[in-house]
Amino acid sequence: MRHLFKNPRITGIFNLGTGTARAWNDLTKAMFLAMGIKPNIEYIDMPLEIQDKYQYFTQADMSKLSLTGCPVDFMTLEEAVKDYTLYLKEGSRL
Repeated sequence: MRHLFKNPRITGIFNLGTGTARAWNDLTKAMFLAMGIKPNIEYIDMPLEIQDKYQYFTQADMSKLSLTGCPVDFMTLEEAVKDYTLYLKEGSRL
């Protein structure tokens, strides 16, 4: 965000993410790993009532931010989950 603050002429709403789609399992496994816990995942069927409303795929289109010359490299999913988990642990000690 520093790039946008330093360049006040750049305005708009930006879609942010890594630009790479990742599976729900990747997030879950990263959470278990960050907490030092062996993965224990149980699956249930998607309820029929929401099957046609659920968003099964997301991937940020980073082209608008890239066009601004923003040099930001995002953390990987695993790095971000580990960082956030450490933040939560530190916050619980306050």
